[in-house]
Amino acid sequence: MNATAVAQTDRAVTQTTGYQMMLVALLSLNFGIVFFDRNALNFLMPFVQPDLKLSNTEVGLLAGALSLTWALAAFGMGKLSDSLGKRKLLLIAATVCFSVCSFLTGIASSFLMLLGARLLMGVAEGGVMPISHAMVAEGVSPERRGLAQGIAQNFGSNLLGSFVAPVLLVAFATSFGWRSAFYLAGIPGLLSACLLWWLIREQAPPPRPVLAASDERYTMVDALKERNILICVVLGILLVAYLVTCWAFMPLYLTNVRKLSPDAMGWLMGTLGISATIGSFAISGLSDRIGRRPVMIAMPFIGMILPLGAMYFGGSLWILAAIFFVGWGVNGIFPLFMATVPSESVDPRHAATVLGLCMGASEVLGGVLAPFIAGFAADNVGLAAPLWIMVGLALVAGIVAMGLRETAPSRRRAALP
Repeated sequence: MNATAVAQTDRAVTQTTGYQMMLVALLSLNFGIVFFDRNALNFLMPFVQPDLKLSNTEVGLLAGALSLTWALAAFGMGKLSDSLGKRKLLLIAATVCFSVCSFLTGIASSFLMLLGARLLMGVAEGGVMPISHAMVAEGVSPERRGLAQGIAQNFGSNLLGSFVAPVLLVAFATSFGWRSAFYLAGIPGLLSACLLWWLIREQAPPPRPVLAASDERYTMVDALKERNILICVVLGILLVAYLVTCWAFMPLYLTNVRKLSPDAMGWLMGTLGISATIGSFAISGLSDRIGRRPVMIAMPFIGMILPLGAMYFGGSLWILAAIFFVGWGVNGIFPLFMATVPSESVDPRHAATVLGLCMGASEVLGGVLAPFIAGFAADNVGLAAPLWIMVGLALVAGIVAMGLRETAPSRRRAALP
């Protein structure tokens, strides 16, 4: 990263500490509602699949469809928010739209209707995280940026989307039907949009030095010339594939192969949410202290134990839950390769563009292709195939992360003479 970018990244933030905390908390809540809606179909699939007579390939297509439009929206909305500077308005509009799409999912009566609803939901949700991370990068002090972006991306999304969602929605669907569960999932987003409108201030772009003409025409090709950006894109592809494959097929593996009850499956999947909620500040905060690179190398290797434990551990469900908890710690580095390292590697005026690239490429190549391939493999080989795909993805991600250059402000300062 050049000297100008370092100076820009380390600039003093004028917002009060209280406002910074409120900003991060509200953005984390909002993204948690995004994932509550996004993950609802995965956790309710044991109810939806037999009702709509879906194949495993169609299950994979549904997960991939949302990832495709999510990615396209991440590319476009990130660039648009950089150009217009209207981050608050765009964020509120996206929040309202994805909530409406949850209601549409609930009325779907066929695969095609369900597919259409998921495509629209991806369009609405895709821009939320690039915009949110850009708001954090502009509004939070650099020494707390890793922790702040970890909380913004992972705390709410995993507390609500990976813990509350499987427990609450599965129980609700058992009592009232899966369609009612989707109607329930759509309500919180409308409430969050009101809070965003009331509490968040539209922040003017920070003062920046005049750039050369070549820098003004900053493109995604330019971004990929920075080694850290390229590596973060590759990590995103591999680990989003791991994530989406787990969400799409782990509930089916646990109920159909391990023969767990829906309630037991819901609580076991909820363990992932507890793990990632803690990891949202523990892993990201650790990277502020010891550096991004060692954390991003170690966690993918740890992530291999989750699918291996699901397949081969035959003991107590409590111990299996502990295996899930530790293995899902890999989720703690998602904000690092999707936001923190990219935003620390380029000039801040291109922050949302680069974040949109990292998130969009991850969703297109990881989130779209992986569940389709995993679903096809599951139909032809068995439901263990997606879990073996997860093992391979985590292994390769750990190796790729070894090429990263350190960007943590504390480590850069320590390296100065």
